[in-house]
Amino acid sequence: MFAKAFRLKSNTVIKGSDRRKLRADISAAFPLLSAEDLNELIPNKEELNIVKIYAHKGDAVTLYVLHKNPIFFQLEKQLFPTVYTLWRFPTMLPAFVTWPPVLQKLTGGADLMLPGVVVHADGLPEVNQGDCCAVTLVMNRAPVAVGTAAVSSAEMRNSGMKGKGVNILHTYMDQLWAFGDKSHPPVMQVTNSPAQVEGEEYEEEEQDSSDPASVETSCRSMQELRLDEHELLKEEEPLEDKEGENTDGEDGDSRSPQEQMDELLLQCFLHALKTKVKKSELPLLTSSFQRNHMMSCCPKGKYLDIKKSSYKKLSKFLQCMQKDHSLIRVKELSKGVESIVEVDWRNPELYSFSIPEDFEPEKESEEGGGASEVPYQPPEITPLYGVTARLEPLFQDAQKKKGTPLKASEVRNIITEYVKKNELVHETNKNYVIINPTLCDCLLEKSEYQEVEKLKWDDLFSRTLIRMQACHELLFPGQRPVVKKGQMEPIDITVASRGSNKKVTMIKNLEAFGLDPAVVADTLQHQVQASCVLQDSPGAKNRVLVQIQGNQVQQVGKLLLDRYLIPRKYVQGLDKAPKPGKKK
Repeated sequence: MFAKAFRLKSNTVIKGSDRRKLRADISAAFPLLSAEDLNELIPNKEELNIVKIYAHKGDAVTLYVLHKNPIFFQLEKQLFPTVYTLWRFPTMLPAFVTWPPVLQKLTGGADLMLPGVVVHADGLPEVNQGDCCAVTLVMNRAPVAVGTAAVSSAEMRNSGMKGKGVNILHTYMDQLWAFGDKSHPPVMQVTNSPAQVEGEEYEEEEQDSSDPASVETSCRSMQELRLDEHELLKEEEPLEDKEGENTDGEDGDSRSPQEQMDELLLQCFLHALKTKVKKSELPLLTSSFQRNHMMSCCPKGKYLDIKKSSYKKLSKFLQCMQKDHSLIRVKELSKGVESIVEVDWRNPELYSFSIPEDFEPEKESEEGGGASEVPYQPPEITPLYGVTARLEPLFQDAQKKKGTPLKASEVRNIITEYVKKNELVHETNKNYVIINPTLCDCLLEKSEYQEVEKLKWDDLFSRTLIRMQACHELLFPGQRPVVKKGQMEPIDITVASRGSNKKVTMIKNLEAFGLDPAVVADTLQHQVQASCVLQDSPGAKNRVLVQIQGNQVQQVGKLLLDRYLIPRKYVQGLDKAPKPGKKK
């Protein structure tokens, strides 16, 4: 299930009532756990997170994460422990034993077949079909896989140990294991020996495996194998993303576009760390690092698009730079907002990096005293209109299908062409358009079917635009345009009262305009000399709001309109500024 990368949906801290319910569910599902075990697994005062994900096949899975390690996962209302939990409580599940070479197959997504099960002197563990069970290796009792029994123990014996034994859900070295601290199985000595050993090869393996050091050797070799497989998966996975890609390399470059983007990403990352980031700037928001530093290090004629790399997301790329390259340390200083808190400038990879010869630095602006950051430029916001199913017949001749976003001028040209092509202009009064059956179905209400026979041009255009799906296009300097559904949400400035009639000003939705809330907060704090904090924005994922003491609407408005050049129509709440002569 977790052989390939999964998609994260949400990550929230568990509530007290949910914590109690989880403890009760675990106690009912795993009766071998004592009360002390449950308190250790689900402590009362330590932070426990509920992480909802989608597996690569689309299954909705809930993870319970403690100390950054997943301890349980829930699939179709059934709880399963992870290998991290089983290493602490190895006897909480009935376990089937197999040979070390079989583990390679299990991590690749295969199920445990009965011919690969080793039967000890005390026989098979007693399970019913569908029961949760673990898989261990002959030389170590530490579980390496979790799944459900494909058939009962009695059926396994009756079949002569042929067929499928365990449906594997999670293994050591899979993506769920990689979501944790990536620790390796502890060495747990085996007290009993296998009763059935077929062939001399297994006898030799058993003798070799009696040494606890062989466990670690096996784990290390498995890790190397897994890394090789992961590289292959990276190359094969995103076929749909390769459509329409332009390769930035030379014609003779045999690498895939994804590999080229990975190399460009690493180059810009090292370039930014070496020449742009200063120690005094740390901690630095990851979003600011990408926008202000990495983008400006991209060579001329090339475009940095992390979605076309194997990482897909900035957070995954930075995690790789932290864990695999030891270049930086990333920390979540506030909920959902990650920052780079440390850079290892002595790292050999960074120290030996040299600026590419084809890089042309941008001319620094005289304003700002030679600051290294790229000056903020507001995005170009273009209102668009999406073709709806009802209006599709009107745009059929222009070959515009449902969902196609168009500018108002394009809509006007297409409607005008449709009217002329079908000779619908009124003969005596050119200001009117005759309504044919298609226009009737698309633009008129049912009550108007028998009454309205003609419309003015302006009315025709306005009715068309009203019935289209509102969209907008965002174009940031140096980036590709992004089309989003709905109208552009403005920056919202509100004033709220706190205890003792104190006022605070809150600013929301800065991220939509490419503004860093931390930078805005710091600027305002210095301008008005008032306390300023960042808080989670209610009802918005991965968004924060800026809260500053007092009614500072006037100062916020000046900053947004004059310095950041945000159009006034996209700033909401300027009317809440204090009136002259009144107390702030």
